[in-house]
Amino acid sequence: MLSSFYQSELIEAGCDEAGRGCLAGPVFAAAVILPQDFSHPVLNDSKKLKEKERFELRDLIEKQALSFAVGVIDHQEIDRINILNASFRAMHLALDQLNIRPGLILVDGNRFKPYSNLPHQCIIKGDGKFYSIAAASILAKTYRDEYMLKIASEYPQYEWEINKGYPTIKHRNAVIAHGLSPYHRKSFRISDPQLSLSL
Repeated sequence: MLSSFYQSELIEAGCDEAGRGCLAGPVFAAAVILPQDFSHPVLNDSKKLKEKERFELRDLIEKQALSFAVGVIDHQEIDRINILNASFRAMHLALDQLNIRPGLILVDGNRFKPYSNLPHQCIIKGDGKFYSIAAASILAKTYRDEYMLKIASEYPQYEWEINKGYPTIKHRNAVIAHGLSPYHRKSFRISDPQLSLSL
């Protein structure tokens, strides 16, 4: 079971992103404020769940959250400002849209750019520790997956319906064979199928 909250005095918003390590497409981020007594036996880090579970949980999260929002930064802006800054910007955009102002931001990972003078706490593997961050990981992942499925038919050679833009060997080989699509991040080194992605 994950923890319902980090502390009990301030309203907490959990934040997480999806798509940071992808070769193509946007980075998505979500911010979620859950009731303090929220719990769920299945909700966890989105990477540990099956696709069907993620989409079922998204419906539940959106019904039970006090507030939630999703921010998106496209591949062109990622190339302009780099993927780390784009991830922070997507989280800030999600926080901008919340209809409740949090008193504390819980962020998955070890780095964050301060937002609106609000205190934040970075938590490594936080999506496996706190419900609000896990919920944000579910929303970011499912909304991004839907987007990649939508554009996959435009460029079927890259198999985005399967890899969602992540650097699989088949995806890298397709780039070698067909070149970059308009959705690829040009600032990423993606031509060598044996390369490991450096973030």
